[in-house]
Amino acid sequence: QVHLVESGGGSVQAGGSLTLSCRVYDVAFRRSTMGWFRQGPTNAREFVAHMRRIDGAPAYADSVKGRFSISRDSARNTLYLHMNALKPEDTAVYFCAVQEGDLYDPTREDEYSYWGQGTRVTVSS
Repeated sequence: QVHLVESGGGSVQAGGSLTLSCRVYDVAFRRSTMGWFRQGPTNAREFVAHMRRIDGAPAYADSVKGRFSISRDSARNTLYLHMNALKPEDTAVYFCAVQEGDLYDPTREDEYSYWGQGTRVTVSS
């Protein structure tokens, strides 16, 4: 049964840091594209970051470049999102997502088949 379990969300003050984790079960971890999305007050689920399947090369939304870092631990089948210099506008529910194979556009949510339940991040001024 394929499922993703997210953890690490919480409340922090602006300028603080959090690391989110996504444990992936029963999927070909090393053959998958993996990403993070978030859903904030705009009600849109927006792209945050992803890792290319073939080499793990990362890509980021402009809003988080230089502050967030995506990584993976293949031995533990776990995806991470390291968040630094957090801003109030980063407040959202964060979702990890996985899709086996390569994607035409890894920034689109409809490209991913498997999703976590979401973990909430709240950043206070």
